[in-house]
Amino acid sequence: MSAPYAYEYAVIRVVPRAEREEFVNVGVILFCDACNFLSARVELDEGRLLALGPEIDMAIVKDHLDGVSRVCLGGASTGPIGLLSLRERFRWLVAPRSTILQTSAPHAGLCEQPDIALERLLDQLVRTRQPLGGSG
Repeated sequence: MSAPYAYEYAVIRVVPRAEREEFVNVGVILFCDACNFLSARVELDEGRLLALGPEIDMAIVKDHLDGVSRVCLGGASTGPIGLLSLRERFRWLVAPRSTILQTSAPHAGLCEQPDIALERLLDQLVRTRQPLGGSG
């Protein structure tokens, strides 16, 4: 077992109509400086999103979500933001916005493996559990 590492994360939200303050959690961004780790995982439930905003352009949403993943990866292909340090890119990604794509405030935690922590956060904050079936 390795020592626990501090990390920060934010939930990625799609906000179809900002004035209604309704959103769907669609992903998580996790940054762990000690492990040189910055990654975003997205699981878009189109049905839930369309229930809140039937007029939403899903292609635009997917393009913006893909942009978050590209910024996490970094590199010249993502423009000037992609050339920043991991910490700077995380701060840029979680900066408050009033657009269709927003993030929660950053939160902190401890983990031994950031990729496993990211999956656990997806389970807790993004993935919906199917109702249990059966007769009553």
